[in-house]
Amino acid sequence: MSDRRLTPANARVAETGWEDRTDAPAYVAGSWRAVHAPLADLRATPAGARDRQLVTGERFLVLEDREGWSFGRTERDGYVGYVESAKLGEDADATYFVAVLASHTYTAADMRSPEIGPLSFGARVRVIDERHKFFEIEGGVFVPKPHLRPLRSPFRDPATVAQLFFGVPYLWGGNSAWGIDCSGLIQAACLSCEIPCPGDTDLQEAALGNDLPDGTPLCRGDLLFWKGHVAMAVDEATLIHANAHHMAVAYEPAAKAIARIEAQGEGPVTAHKRLSG
Repeated sequence: MSDRRLTPANARVAETGWEDRTDAPAYVAGSWRAVHAPLADLRATPAGARDRQLVTGERFLVLEDREGWSFGRTERDGYVGYVESAKLGEDADATYFVAVLASHTYTAADMRSPEIGPLSFGARVRVIDERHKFFEIEGGVFVPKPHLRPLRSPFRDPATVAQLFFGVPYLWGGNSAWGIDCSGLIQAACLSCEIPCPGDTDLQEAALGNDLPDGTPLCRGDLLFWKGHVAMAVDEATLIHANAHHMAVAYEPAAKAIARIEAQGEGPVTAHKRLSG
């Protein structure tokens, strides 16, 4: 059975190239658009439950527009669903990404100028000009220089990125500085280091890293998986994870987390994985 999260097809259309895997009335190539809002929910059905989220500048291949909703798939991981059409705009050739937890856009290259809107970590923008302390981005607005990083210069340590999110509120299906869940945290950490990463824990456990034997000491950046949960090691004894126990991204001793999660009835660790080596 196909995974609807990764199958770009609904009852009316499917993406070109899926003819041998789906049965749809029409097949379309689709058109790329970009998120033009601070945040957009990716939903399983129009106005339905949130699966994941997209931040400013992320690309979305639209296969169908219908009654205010755009159906398609994300560029970052191929996740399929519905986004409010009003939150999508013209495709953009981004050159930089927000490399701090959050930033603002401003009306002028001046910290005292009115702010226009927020930007989350990972938001993608196109820089068109440079001032002393600000970049001007497409749309004629300004972002502080220290908050942006060239797309060609990714981070190298996923754990460093995960630690940027310390204290961010837990949000089921969240992918931003305003709320994130366990798999969203791991995805943000990996993608910013150019490590391909799916959006949900089951897909991450199947796709990421190398399996390690039981009893292998933790190393920074290692992943521990449970059924429906994932955490990242920051050292040999400490995890960082977005979790409902703390309702935030929090540090927790690895041994304590393992015991607590099993005691809650959520089972033992199902995999210990290393992203490299």
